[in-house]
Amino acid sequence: MRSNDAIHLGLMLLALAAAYLVPFELLLLAYVVLGPAHYFTEISWLHDRSYYLPHRGIAAALAIIAVIAALTDNASWFGFAMWSALVACAMLAATNSAVESMLLFMVAIALSAMMYSSGSSLAVIGVLIPTLIHVSLFTLVFMVLGAHRSGSRAQAALVVVYLAAIATILLLPPTADIRIASFARAAQDYLGNVGPALGRLFGVPSLVLDTRLTSLLAFVYTYHYLNWFIKADVIRWAAVPKPRLAAMAAASAASTALYFYDYALGFTLLLAVSLIHILLEFPLDALALRQLGAAVHDAIRARFASPTPIAAPRSRPASSTVSKRAKQSR
Repeated sequence: MRSNDAIHLGLMLLALAAAYLVPFELLLLAYVVLGPAHYFTEISWLHDRSYYLPHRGIAAALAIIAVIAALTDNASWFGFAMWSALVACAMLAATNSAVESMLLFMVAIALSAMMYSSGSSLAVIGVLIPTLIHVSLFTLVFMVLGAHRSGSRAQAALVVVYLAAIATILLLPPTADIRIASFARAAQDYLGNVGPALGRLFGVPSLVLDTRLTSLLAFVYTYHYLNWFIKADVIRWAAVPKPRLAAMAAASAASTALYFYDYALGFTLLLAVSLIHILLEFPLDALALRQLGAAVHDAIRARFASPTPIAAPRSRPASSTVSKRAKQSR
């Protein structure tokens, strides 16, 4: 096991242990302290890669949509904004032709109509996209894609451990007491709607942000942030200009300090910055989903393909290799 994989495993187990011992406190501290640093550094990283979009002006539009969504009180409109942005980014970043874009758009329209007809589904998707889907599902997608690309058994084992940790929390929930009541209230304010949203999705109307769900959120949020910071080979901290690095550190510290100084204003700012980074990551998320789907398709095709006879070697003129455009993903 490489040292980096060992660090990944250690941080994952550390996040799991903390989620069992102090779930409410961990969730808030991860969101308020680690969150801003993650948002600013990832936005900087995406900026250097043009946000995986054909034009950077589109990224500015996504940022504006995120700020407007952070200020809206209508759950359905918020969900519509999240869903529309995700679909638009997928069409821009993860399709290779106008036909593919049109097919994706038609599927999205059909799904949108189904969600609209069910009444609360847009609100549900609006809650889940920037929380569990972004923090846990897309993290899992990147982990699986990284393990596939590297062919590393250690990275594949990390995927298994991650899923096992989630299953452990759900099947054997912690019984930790709330040590700081204000932290529990803040966690309820931030993520209290995740429980009811999951309840509507799975038909469990009584689901709330209890210790089990809080521990799950604390674990996936904490590992999501830590998993980003230790990717030195992807982020290339040494290559980040020193003034920009200092500005990101100052902005992160100021965001955290503002929350503790003025709860309402700090909450609004953190939500807006969080949504900006989530929407700006949508193109990369869509691209990763396409790449993972292609990898699964190729694996299934290779598994069930009939063996072809080996032809006798023939002399032929040397041919030039065909270069393929490879997009860097985290």
